[in-house]
Amino acid sequence: MPEDGRPPVSITLRVLPETYAVSRLGPDAAIPHWADGEGFVSISRTGEELSILCEAGRVPDGVRVDAGWSGFQFVGPFAFEETGIAAAVLEPLAAVGIGIFLVSTFDTDYLFVKTENAGRAAEALTAAGHVVAAV
Repeated sequence: MPEDGRPPVSITLRVLPETYAVSRLGPDAAIPHWADGEGFVSISRTGEELSILCEAGRVPDGVRVDAGWSGFQFVGPFAFEETGIAAAVLEPLAAVGIGIFLVSTFDTDYLFVKTENAGRAAEALTAAGHVVAAV
């Protein structure tokens, strides 16, 4: 049981079947046509960059990209006031040295790990009491 006396949080995560890539464009770049389509897509703009997470096969040559990401969808929805959801999943991954890329939506969260770490991530999550399910 966590130190605060609350019962541990168990999350069901659904494995996304595609391989993903994170692309970086300039902060003033238009959102490219290739960014939208099947599978999970996340587009974020800041004063420094335009980041696009999408299926790796859609990213054209010549774009700055970090490819080879596998995804897990937190099976939600979760209310905004629920606490500890992301931490319950991220802590076991940090404990085994797996870096993550986390994206939140209105209803849930999506966790991405490098594909070569996906199996170890699933094992660590299962050992921590979470459920990892195929699509």
